[in-house]
Amino acid sequence: MGISDEVLAVLDVKFAAVLPHLDERQRRLYLASEAGALGHGGIKAVARLTEVSESTISRGQEELAGGAEVLGRVRRPGGGRKSVAERDPGLVAALESLIEPQELGDPVSPLRWTTASLRDLARELTEAGHPVSAPVVGDLLHEMGFSLQGMAKTRAGHQVPDRDDQFRHINAAVERFLAEGLPVVSVDAKKKEPIGDFARPGRTYRPKGKPITAPDHDFTRPDTPLATPYGVYGLGRDTGWVNVGTDRNTAAFAAESIRRWWNERGRLDYPGATRLLITADAGGANSADSTLFKMDLAALSDDYGLDITVMHFPPGTSKWNKAEHRLFSRITHSLRGRPLTSYEVLLQTISATRTSTGLNVSAVLDENDYPTGRKLTRAERKAVEHRVERDAFHGEWNYTVAPYDPAQESPISPQQEPAASIPPEATFLLTHPALTGMPRDQFDKLVDRLEPCRQILTDAERQAQDSDGRGRNPGFGTLDHRHRVLAAILNCRNTITLTLAGELIGRHRNVLSYHARRTRPLLAFGGTDLAAILTRQTHPPRTLEALKSVIEQHDNMIEAASS
Repeated sequence: MGISDEVLAVLDVKFAAVLPHLDERQRRLYLASEAGALGHGGIKAVARLTEVSESTISRGQEELAGGAEVLGRVRRPGGGRKSVAERDPGLVAALESLIEPQELGDPVSPLRWTTASLRDLARELTEAGHPVSAPVVGDLLHEMGFSLQGMAKTRAGHQVPDRDDQFRHINAAVERFLAEGLPVVSVDAKKKEPIGDFARPGRTYRPKGKPITAPDHDFTRPDTPLATPYGVYGLGRDTGWVNVGTDRNTAAFAAESIRRWWNERGRLDYPGATRLLITADAGGANSADSTLFKMDLAALSDDYGLDITVMHFPPGTSKWNKAEHRLFSRITHSLRGRPLTSYEVLLQTISATRTSTGLNVSAVLDENDYPTGRKLTRAERKAVEHRVERDAFHGEWNYTVAPYDPAQESPISPQQEPAASIPPEATFLLTHPALTGMPRDQFDKLVDRLEPCRQILTDAERQAQDSDGRGRNPGFGTLDHRHRVLAAILNCRNTITLTLAGELIGRHRNVLSYHARRTRPLLAFGGTDLAAILTRQTHPPRTLEALKSVIEQHDNMIEAASS
């Protein structure tokens, strides 16, 4: 019994509607199922209606009879053309040789640095006998585990000693202050922002095809206004306060920013507080070694009766300061993609900064002048150092400035105390040939020869004194010419540590280091014989016993050579 025309007409309609939506394997299986439902002659009828070969439909029936699996793909694994790497076994090795040269000590290989793009790599491979296209090179690189990447700044630089301990020290102090309900702030200055029609990085939502336009070149001029945001972030209340300066970023500007924050926010948020903790980085206007910053903090401490404790993060770790990633990161996000055409726009944009965690930011404009070149007299420096109470742990990073107490007298500093005379036996010991590299009589002649040069240097220093009368000696004690030359020679030869030498002659090592550095240029007038003597040694003696042992060994060698 044949297949009726009515059935074939229905199938023709079904095939026209369904087959365009099926892939190769689905079409084969579907046609095989319809042919099987028609019975005898079904394969031939379906093939005639769909213009598909009978062998294809037969293969579909065999797959259905064998329990065809749901593959989720058109072809079985291994089907289709072989990959280019399989057709050309040496292709992958050739590609690896281009992107990772094996020659050690050849970091500037031309292939390594000039074949960065896929097209260049494809061209080099084709010239080497491995014809390939750029997209295929990209696929091979992905299979080899490569991806297009930029540089990542993840390597830590030189780590100062006790870096992690300083972090723990700061964290313990912050937790202690917060537990007592005392103010804790993190301060830092953001990079200068030009005011005007300048393009800024970042993107904002705008009507499609209508971006904010800016000049194609961002060249600032000498008269271009600049803004320096100095941020004060309150750790206890998650608040930000920014003092936008229009002048230079100096120590006075940093202290004034903290003063303004205290007047407008600090004393209102913490009424009755007598202590303040400030965390800052180790550089910039509020650097750890800035005496000007300490002096301005002392004035702030006097005005408000505050004990101001400052803790600096170690050099190279400013990104750990909370102001960086709690305040400035959000401000940068607010300033993205829009020109800062005026100070008012900058202030409004900073003040609009908000976060879901509750951060709110205030900003004010500071139009005061903060000139550079401010200098302190020696008396002012000593007064500031007397006001600063250094912490037992890294006092150069951690210190407290307390309000001035008139009843407390300033003690005499070690530099003000009369210098004790140097013991002759110490001078005799330090001028031993084992240390100076020359007999004592030759050393005495060298001292006399350099005396006129010393006088010239002294006159030049006197003429270069500051207008306030402060000389170039920043508080270090005096030392006579003979011992200056001795300190310079010992420092150049490194035959004894300055710490041990200072203990012998009754001076601090810093005094010897300062005068040795100032006297070292005079040694150039000592002649070629002296230049040959000034050879730096390693492992100098650090104790008196070790020094005596070195001298004894030298004397024994001289005695053995003479005999």
